[in-house]
Amino acid sequence: MSNFGVYLLLPISLLIGISLASQAGVNSQLRLALSNPIQAAFISFLFGTIILGIVAFIQGDAWLKPGSLAQIPWWAWIGGLLGAFNIAMSIFLAPKLGALVLAVSVVCGQVIASLALDHNGWLGYPKIEINTNRIIGALFVVIGLVLVAKK
Repeated sequence: MSNFGVYLLLPISLLIGISLASQAGVNSQLRLALSNPIQAAFISFLFGTIILGIVAFIQGDAWLKPGSLAQIPWWAWIGGLLGAFNIAMSIFLAPKLGALVLAVSVVCGQVIASLALDHNGWLGYPKIEINTNRIIGALFVVIGLVLVAKK
């Protein structure tokens, strides 16, 4: 993809970031109402599952094409587990860290993991070598975390 194409997709990525920061706050309020972070995460996932089910049904694509399940790598099944962990932990951490520290620490973890994922081409990502620009960019994120976490 060209740099121009990437720049066209960046606003969508920014909306995802806004959504993630908002989701932690919304789910934390759900936790306060239910007094239990796991129940709040369950309700959040249940509502999300219903919405995704409706959208998938409306799309009309075939479900479980013949042989498709056998082609899925074993590790591809843990996406839901990772999502549940992410949601439950953000519900737990949001009121303790605040929106900014939570968001920057999550992004920092994503950046560090993404360097390894891209460099090695793991989990289906295209193989993109670590270079000086990527390391410097990642260091800025880590420095940002140190700065916003300092009280």
